[in-house]
Amino acid sequence: MNRNLAVGLFVLIGLALFTAGLFLIGDRHEAFQKHITLYTEFADLSGLASGSKVQVGGMDAGQIEEISVPDSPSSKFRVKFQIGTRFHGLVRSDSTATIATEGIVGDTFLSIGPGSEGSPAAISGTTLGSKEPLELAALLSQAQGSLSDVDTTMRDADKLMTFAGGDLAPTLATAHKAMADADDILVGLKQGDGTAGMLLRDRALANSIKRTVANTEQVTNSLRGTTDRANGLLSDVASRNFPQKIDDTLAALRDTASNFDATSKSVKQTVAELTEPDEHGVSVGANLRETISNVNTATGNLADDTEALKHSFLVRGFFRKRGYYTLTNISPAEYRHDPLSTSAANQRTWVSADQLFHRNSKDVEELTPAGKQILDHALAIYGDTLLSNPIVVEGYSTDASLAERVELSRARAIAVRNYIIQRFQLDPMTTGGVALDDQAPQGAGRATWDGVSIVLLSKAH
Repeated sequence: MNRNLAVGLFVLIGLALFTAGLFLIGDRHEAFQKHITLYTEFADLSGLASGSKVQVGGMDAGQIEEISVPDSPSSKFRVKFQIGTRFHGLVRSDSTATIATEGIVGDTFLSIGPGSEGSPAAISGTTLGSKEPLELAALLSQAQGSLSDVDTTMRDADKLMTFAGGDLAPTLATAHKAMADADDILVGLKQGDGTAGMLLRDRALANSIKRTVANTEQVTNSLRGTTDRANGLLSDVASRNFPQKIDDTLAALRDTASNFDATSKSVKQTVAELTEPDEHGVSVGANLRETISNVNTATGNLADDTEALKHSFLVRGFFRKRGYYTLTNISPAEYRHDPLSTSAANQRTWVSADQLFHRNSKDVEELTPAGKQILDHALAIYGDTLLSNPIVVEGYSTDASLAERVELSRARAIAVRNYIIQRFQLDPMTTGGVALDDQAPQGAGRATWDGVSIVLLSKAH
């Protein structure tokens, strides 16, 4: 009995330790906390990978879930990540994501900067702006360019000092001769030789000559100092072995040119092989045009088959439950009386045209920054239902003629639909748009309108 009791206690203690460890590990990785999902995009990931941690304001806040590879060089990597809901108040719609490392060669992580106070909080599914990382290789390249500039400057200084040294020699010789002549004249004046010696008896003249001699000696000393400094600078430039450095640089340039020629020949050979005709004598361009034509034909056939399937008695109920996502085969009159669009369970948001649009220099209406903020605030209140329910953007216009009203209401519906799809990462297949002239559907709460109405369709239908 005691043995069974000991075994039972051992098992209970083991289960308790295992449970405690599980909760500690889960709490460390925030596995039991609520999260929100956000997105950002980068042209260069710089080592960022799925599972890397995410920091908000320098504090660990979540991790990267998935990285989508772009389908073309002009596109960017799309990064999907989660952060804890306790950081929701810091991440705003104008927050910027950057790629950082721990130290110089540490692990790479995603850093999210807190947004501004006046910007709305980023909801789940928002795509944040990004700032591309500064690579260490780019810094080294800039440093190499700076060193090249310094090398060029020193070569110019070498040429200048060589030129200056060559021009100073005749000047110094002339100065030495002038000094010797001045010494001879001074000796004769002191001995009283000639007329000048007799003039020295005049005290005022003698003082004037003394001042002149003193000035001449001062100039001579300054000239000697300048000569010594010039000689020192020439010696320093010569000691740096600039000719050898120039030879090394030219040799490196010759090697680079040789490698470039080899690479150019390889590229030309590859292009020639790719552009050769096939075994039937047909060029690459002709084959490519034929392939594209076949793809277009297949796509058109698939669209026709899908449209026919929508009207099939067996499956049309399925397409009807998905909502009017293209709205290409339903008229505005049918839409106004359809039970799906007139249901009282639908949620509507009315926004007038003067709040959303302005005309640009080409007299074409476009969404304003203030209008985009109004749409962000209006749709943020729907929360997660924005991502799970079908949405229809109804466009309205009260212009004078029917043609102008139809054209403008359609343009407004398309502009708002495209913006909310991109802004909230909505599925284009569940987000539609319809031009309703100036007449709203029955039971919508308004008879006419000038602007748009965003309808969140109820799943009950």
